[in-house]
Amino acid sequence: MANPLDPKPLLATRRHFLHDCRVGLGGIALGSLLQQEGVIEAGQQASSVSGEVRPFHIPPRAKRVIFLFMAGGPSQLDLFDYKPKLQQFSGQAVPPSMLEGKRFSFLTREDTLLGTGRKFARYGQSGQEVSECLPYFARIADDVAIVKSMATDVFNHGPAKFLTNTGYPRLGFPSMGAWVSYGIGSESKNLPAFIVLQSGPRGPRGGSPLWGSGFLPSQHQGVAFRAEGDPITYLENPAGMSRARQHDFLGAVADLNRYRFEVTGDPEIKTRIASYEMAFRMQQAAPEVMDLSGETAATLSLYGAERQKPSFAKNCVLARRLVERGVRFVQLIHTDWDHHGGLTTNLAESLDEICQQVDRPAAALVTDLKQRGLLDDTLVVWGGEFGRTPQGEIRERVGRDHHIDAYTMWLAGGGIKPGLTLGKTDELGFRSVEDRVHVHDLQATLLHLLGLDHLKLTHRFQGRDFRLTDVGGTVIDKLLA
Repeated sequence: MANPLDPKPLLATRRHFLHDCRVGLGGIALGSLLQQEGVIEAGQQASSVSGEVRPFHIPPRAKRVIFLFMAGGPSQLDLFDYKPKLQQFSGQAVPPSMLEGKRFSFLTREDTLLGTGRKFARYGQSGQEVSECLPYFARIADDVAIVKSMATDVFNHGPAKFLTNTGYPRLGFPSMGAWVSYGIGSESKNLPAFIVLQSGPRGPRGGSPLWGSGFLPSQHQGVAFRAEGDPITYLENPAGMSRARQHDFLGAVADLNRYRFEVTGDPEIKTRIASYEMAFRMQQAAPEVMDLSGETAATLSLYGAERQKPSFAKNCVLARRLVERGVRFVQLIHTDWDHHGGLTTNLAESLDEICQQVDRPAAALVTDLKQRGLLDDTLVVWGGEFGRTPQGEIRERVGRDHHIDAYTMWLAGGGIKPGLTLGKTDELGFRSVEDRVHVHDLQATLLHLLGLDHLKLTHRFQGRDFRLTDVGGTVIDKLLA
């Protein structure tokens, strides 16, 4: 009779034999690949643990996601949401009714309304309204859906970033990419399901937990590729270590880990085995995908990218290359959108500078995906953790404070209705007054397009079933094509 205190029987399923026996299906697959490379001979066998791939809840519209996360909070009032009344009353006091029950990071009730200094125009057959700050985005106006009625719950950067990326305003929860990896796995055998690329003058507030796996198995966390040098550290073998010798070493380590798993039943040991094997395969796959020498001059010019220079533009090219190779979720994080009225940030020079860094590559990514036939099943999402206030934050220079009740994001491809403007804010841009979209609604819609029901994609942790959307979230049907 089995020991009731032994955790191993609790993990047993009808797939137990194929999953946990001495030679699993993953090992067979890896062995086949290594035989093709000539690393091992027929009759030898590599070690592997295959992850269980869950079935789709609903027919998917998208196979993969590229999330262009603009860390810091882009100013929707200077980019997408033109307000004639705000222009008319710029410099005047804010109506008290607009401030009732509201909190801001730095503003006081004495700060006045601030109109935009940017010119707006309508573009494309859809007539999308776009600022002069985004001339390249204006060219893809008919390919994107602009959501002007986004809303979130917290007004400081760290918690707001966590809420956007993990569904909770605090540490310890899985990121969107981790949930997607957990839900449907990866199409790539040689690259992780979830990869993160960063650009800008510094890392985002919140750091690596923004792409972490939380309480999910750690194999689902995002892998951050570096902008210069090897994409990940220790990618190359040390001198004297051949690939065949390394394979033998990893096989021995896998045997020891399997033995430990049989003793403890700890699922993280399976993750450890899988991570060693993924690292082995990435030694060839990662340098190849990061090498832009095969990209044409015309393609690089489209993005405004240089082969050797780290930039958001280069990361956009890499994002396209990664999804071409089966990576399920690619997140590009670009920092420095936090335009307060201070000594170093403002709405004049700083906003122009960052738009010049981001506008052309983001538009090129959509264009390039469309030209290659990838946009139909690749969902592209652009936006930050919140927006900026209709009031001006006037200190040394003019800026705007954090705003959570009305801001803008845009989406393209992957089942999104192109040329759509969804949502509406009041005359001064304080509140969403039509088709309000909460962050959890966006997350539910993203999962829906990937074939996942956000109510069913759960994981039990400390006695409770958790999900990306916490206890909220509704699929935004109006966004769907």
